[in-house]
Amino acid sequence: MLGTLCTLLTALTCGSAVTVVTQTPAVVTVRKGESATLHCNLGTVTSSEAWWYKRVPGETPQYMLRFYHGDSSVYYGSGFSSPKFDCKHSSRSDYSLIINTVEVGDSAVYYCQTWDSTAEEHVFGPGTKLFVTDPTPPTPSLTVFPPSREDLSGDRVRVVCVAEDVSSGLAHVSWLLGGNPLSSGISTSSTQQQPNGRFRLSSILTIQTAVWSSGKDVTCQVTSSGPTASKTISQSDCSD
Repeated sequence: MLGTLCTLLTALTCGSAVTVVTQTPAVVTVRKGESATLHCNLGTVTSSEAWWYKRVPGETPQYMLRFYHGDSSVYYGSGFSSPKFDCKHSSRSDYSLIINTVEVGDSAVYYCQTWDSTAEEHVFGPGTKLFVTDPTPPTPSLTVFPPSREDLSGDRVRVVCVAEDVSSGLAHVSWLLGGNPLSSGISTSSTQQQPNGRFRLSSILTIQTAVWSSGKDVTCQVTSSGPTASKTISQSDCSD
């Protein structure tokens, strides 16, 4: 099964198939306890099943279920079952994945896939990101580490941000310099689940030593299922 899933992931970048699988919307945001509906169109394929997979960043994708418009029931993968998960169709090529009574742990990227018999290939949609918000989520704990003494001797330094107790495995890290967002010099790890069921991740910002030494504020922000958590540090905060 693991080998098959890896092969399916490789197929995500395949562009040689005849049909084009589309998924709408690209992002779905719902509150904990509500229902989420994700749509998939199989393009020119009308005689093959729709398969759904769940992928949490940093983890192996999970096969959820498959459904064919001519069948009377949905076929589920391990760990997925009715009534929480369901699949409906509105035409021979239009399918919808329904997730009922969503939990924060349902936050993930969901991929729709089908088999194109003409091209003899598995074809995937681009994925739909599902964010489940919690009215009372735990606040992530952020720690920002200044550049090391070794870094300061070079022309570039690294600032490290470690986030713990993040409520969802689908989290986003952003950095600001002097209050302005940065788009480069950022390397962020995948989330890792902690023993308490929450998540941990780290992010590294690389900037010029002269910029750090200028005393500008450097801010790490982490967004997940709850309010954004942030932590700011500057050269003036660090003692020699």
